[in-house]
Amino acid sequence: MPLLLECARVRGPEYLTQMWHFMCDALIKAIGTEPDSDVLSEIMHSFAKCIEVMGDGCLNNEHFEELGGILKGKLEEHFKNQELRQVKRQDEDYDEQVEESLQDEDDSDVYILTKVSDILHSIFSSYKEKCPHRPWPDRQWGLCIFDDIVEHCSPSSFKYAEYFLRPMLQSICDNSPEVRQAAAYGVGVMAQFGGDSYRPFCTEALPLLVRVIQSPDAKTKENVNATENCISAVGKIMKFKPDCVNVEEVLPHWLSWLPLHEDKEEAVHTFNYLCDLIESNNPVVLGPNNSNLPRIFGIIADGEIHEAIKHEDPCTKRLANVVRQVQTSGGLWTECISQLNADQQAAIQELLNSA
Repeated sequence: MPLLLECARVRGPEYLTQMWHFMCDALIKAIGTEPDSDVLSEIMHSFAKCIEVMGDGCLNNEHFEELGGILKGKLEEHFKNQELRQVKRQDEDYDEQVEESLQDEDDSDVYILTKVSDILHSIFSSYKEKCPHRPWPDRQWGLCIFDDIVEHCSPSSFKYAEYFLRPMLQSICDNSPEVRQAAAYGVGVMAQFGGDSYRPFCTEALPLLVRVIQSPDAKTKENVNATENCISAVGKIMKFKPDCVNVEEVLPHWLSWLPLHEDKEEAVHTFNYLCDLIESNNPVVLGPNNSNLPRIFGIIADGEIHEAIKHEDPCTKRLANVVRQVQTSGGLWTECISQLNADQQAAIQELLNSA
């Protein structure tokens, strides 16, 4: 296909574009449906080369959206297959023959993964100059793909850093909340899964995240999800890369931003980190003579009220244990409860009943 496009150049740009439009939808559809991995890898390689031939502007929003879903699916399939192979290795029928077939599966899977990266490489090479000026769904799509790569490929994702790190950091303060959210989530997974190579970027991202959180309209309906992802990312940097930031300085600010109401998944991360800090008797969080505990009770109660605490999540038990520990010291318990309104008091009781 890319060679056909090269040949078609002599007929002029209009003819070339028409030919590409004829190929493009069929190629994307085939990447999503082709069952044979040998054929699939050829199609993916061909598609990547076509993008290089056609250059900037060859994919529209619909293409990006469809391709984004397909490539995300390929990544998820790869990681699911990896887990299944690990399970088979624990099986009682496991032997050298099984291992050989598992290795073959793994090689085939990894080869498809290299083709995913070929496509991403060609897109980011072709669109590099134009990325900041693309419509927001394109930029959000690109960031989401790299969020997944960092999350699932962990430190080895750093080999793609030249394609996404700068755009990701620049996108934290983007005008579009969707782009901000994807960028902030990316910084969070960078801190959590990314390994040592990402340390300087976590340090660099922190003031940008804080700028978004502290902007006057941070909590409006259209901005709140992006803001909450920024708050969660700050928490993940402190938890997983504590040497990248002055944790003691940032912690009081982070506490003042809690709890998260809208993004339930990120809320769990923040509550787990809060539990880590309380369980380790962190002096900044607890305050002198436990003076911050009423505020912490308020955060936990609000989390319960907004259903940011899922009762089936292990985090619920940890939060309930924090409350129970305070219950045993009478005076402190009375002080904490007396500073809560009726709804918050009921929420604390609900939490204790559920865990």
